[in-house]
Amino acid sequence: MSAQGGKIFVVGTFDTKAQELNYVAELIRSAGLQTVRVDVSSKGAMGRDAAEVTNSEVADHHPKGARFLGKTDTRGNAINLMSEALGAFLISRLLRDDMGGIIGLGGSGNTALVTAAMRRLPVGLPKLMVSTVASGDVAPYVGPNDITMMYSVTDVAGLNRISRRVLGNAAHAIAGMVGRSIPSPDSAEKPTLGMTMFGVTTPCVTQIRERLEERFDVLVFHATGTGGQSMEKLIDSGMISHVIDVTLTEICDLHMGGVMSAGEDRIGASIRRGIPYIGSVGALDMVNFAAFDTVPERYRRRNLYKHNANVTLMRTTVEENRTMGRWIGERLNRMTAPVRFFLPQKGVSLIDAEGQPFHDPAADEALFGAIEDTVQQNETRRVIRLDCNINDETFAQAIVEAFNEIHA
Repeated sequence: MSAQGGKIFVVGTFDTKAQELNYVAELIRSAGLQTVRVDVSSKGAMGRDAAEVTNSEVADHHPKGARFLGKTDTRGNAINLMSEALGAFLISRLLRDDMGGIIGLGGSGNTALVTAAMRRLPVGLPKLMVSTVASGDVAPYVGPNDITMMYSVTDVAGLNRISRRVLGNAAHAIAGMVGRSIPSPDSAEKPTLGMTMFGVTTPCVTQIRERLEERFDVLVFHATGTGGQSMEKLIDSGMISHVIDVTLTEICDLHMGGVMSAGEDRIGASIRRGIPYIGSVGALDMVNFAAFDTVPERYRRRNLYKHNANVTLMRTTVEENRTMGRWIGERLNRMTAPVRFFLPQKGVSLIDAEGQPFHDPAADEALFGAIEDTVQQNETRRVIRLDCNINDETFAQAIVEAFNEIHA
């Protein structure tokens, strides 16, 4: 990642948005930073509207070259091809260590194009997208990344009293992100430890964190789908070197259609990176939905728990747990580094404890049994049962002891 104060890349379609893009670039330069204007239009800008980096220069970074310019059959296809090319271009400039940040402007098409490329950049590099769609669901554009979205209010179509203010604020924002240094904390010298947590596993994670944060820079991820994706991305990038993955609730949503799935690649980064893995079955007793009336009709007679007005939880069944247990076990078998996977026999969450609404020993046993039957245990890959709830102190202590053992 570039040092603070590198060049700011101003990205957009200069054939139609040159006035707005140049306005932003001028304000950034007036703040004392350098800019690189990048044209991602299909037709290309000419004359005074031309950017330092032309659309054909960007398109040359596509694996198949720039032949697609002006020849694609649909606008959507053109956007996808140029986005892939832009991502490769940005990575090439990142490797030159002259990129301090990136800002994009545009409507839905340009937002999709630029943010897809932004998602290939490392966490921590400033990324700002001014967009007409930023007031809606931005998850498809942001994903598990630190992209800042700013709603343009008016369309990005000329300069007026509103757009001048909004685009000016955006220019000053990205200039501030890039131009101002961030003090390095003492934890910057510590190795990183990624952990997953949900409200119903908070006591467990808190106890583990408190035991290890003196030696590790602990990054806790809320297992909301995006949280799991974020941790996987940081493991893949090498920014997380150690993992305690006790909360796998996103797998419930993947299999049962909940709203907090992290996708099929959950746990995948630890396999690819070949790093030691300590995990557990935290919150695998629940599928997450939004408000009660959003629960699919086929689930309406199930054991449902209204967590709050906007969150409804559904208890997983014996058969669902068997399916998830096999899925987890197959992934643990693909790991080449040491594995310690813990099964808390007295409940996998706060509301799965005895006397709580999701307490279901048969469902838990189906999960545990499927994991044990699937995992090919050996000296380095072990599944461990503990006679306690996941949030008990004895469970946290066992996790810490296993972590210290395999990282000795």
